Amino acid sequence: MRRLALTLLIAAIAGDAQAQFLRHRPAGPVAAPPKGTPPAEAEIWPFPPPDPKAWWDDKRPAPSEAADPLGGRRMGRGERQIAIANGVDPSTYRLWGLMPLQWQLLRGEELILEVWVRPARSVRQSVIRITLRGDGKGFVQARAGLACCEAGIARRMGFDAELTPAQVQAFQALRNHPMWAAPRDVRVTEGADTVEDLCVDGTSYDLTLAVAGRARSLRRACDSAAVGQVAEALEPALRAALGHDARFDAIYPGGASFAVARDAYRDLIAHGGALKPETRARVQPPELGPGAPVADDAAATPPAAPRKPPGPGARPGSSGAR
Repeated sequence: MRRLALTLLIAAIAGDAQAQFLRHRPAGPVAAPPKGTPPAEAEIWPFPPPDPKAWWDDKRPAPSEAADPLGGRRMGRGERQIAIANGVDPSTYRLWGLMPLQWQLLRGEELILEVWVRPARSVRQSVIRITLRGDGKGFVQARAGLACCEAGIARRMGFDAELTPAQVQAFQALRNHPMWAAPRDVRVTEGADTVEDLCVDGTSYDLTLAVAGRARSLRRACDSAAVGQVAEALEPALRAALGHDARFDAIYPGGASFAVARDAYRDLIAHGGALKPETRARVQPPELGPGAPVADDAAATPPAAPRKPPGPGARPGSSGAR
């Protein structure tokens, strides 16, 4: 008897909901919107347009924990923003739907590993950000899109997900990896009697490791040996991003393996080759914390030319140019 009553109650609720839907559904064919109806209203005709005030006043869902792992933090006394020298402007991060790396506050053993992937012959770019938080949690944020020819990132897609404990441990081990001691930009040389290759094709990888108060950036492009030097960071980052969205996976049909690049780097070193600092390399920000290896990039940066004194009549702080 009780089951019968429950069945009748569910049927009554469903019938009432269907009746309300039919009551609001236009009867018969819907006439075309009146001439002069704005396109936005014509698209939803014959339903009324939403209240414009609701756009500003209605509550919006808060971003998930994975979408902003370090959200809500305020700069404390003595804290400062991280000095970032990866060539990515804060406004570019906003276009990709990411909080600017320059705005992130890292404390204790927290870190951020970021990888930008830019093919030379394609505008299909992607970015992967790994964030390890002080409570032991880790998150991956990945974005992909067409970065060309429009005011925004065309066909941008992305996702935010939590890492497994094993992945968190693997990324923590990268904090003091020797790769971060390398210069930011390098050129491959295979010995004194060889001619250096000219890069005309390939993919560039820009990596940034940020820890509490400091950051280190590396750029590797074209040559497999140069890419192989940073494969220990590229592989786990890409592996953490794959498997969440088929549209992102389609960009990397070969998966997350950099075995070929790693072997090329080992072969280069074994045969007397080396990765030398690029003469026009960007200056690195301050070194990482205690225990982390640090490269001396001073040799990669030419000394600044002496400044000429301003001409007569120049304003203080001006270049003196007319």
